[in-house]
Amino acid sequence: MSVKRARALRKTMSIQEVRLWLRLRGLRAEGFHFRGQAPLLGYFPDFICLNRRLVVEVDGPHRAELEQVAHDEYRDQVLRRSGFQTLRFPTRAVHEDIDAVVGVICQALSAASPTRPLRGHPPHKGEGRDLS
Repeated sequence: MSVKRARALRKTMSIQEVRLWLRLRGLRAEGFHFRGQAPLLGYFPDFICLNRRLVVEVDGPHRAELEQVAHDEYRDQVLRRSGFQTLRFPTRAVHEDIDAVVGVICQALSAASPTRPLRGHPPHKGEGRDLS
């Protein structure tokens, strides 16, 4: 069920999320393997780098709703207790200066120590592993 939901969420990604996804996938050559809209501890973050325990979220206009903010803060706490760092970027920031957003993500990746991937979370087809 969670794989079906992840696939459905990937199909509804905004243009900004797709642009960022393409840039994050380009970091594979440097050893940073991202997954998009993949299940993690009962949630579906936008992008996850499991080997660096980094979650990247692109927040759209719904983020202004207090209920959504409370949900996001709770989810971030759950992820933090499991050793994950969450970076949040407004859709506008990704649209206006994607290079700056990728720069912040790269700094966080460089500062994080490599970790073992979580068990039970194999890469989805075309994600997280080199098929060559």
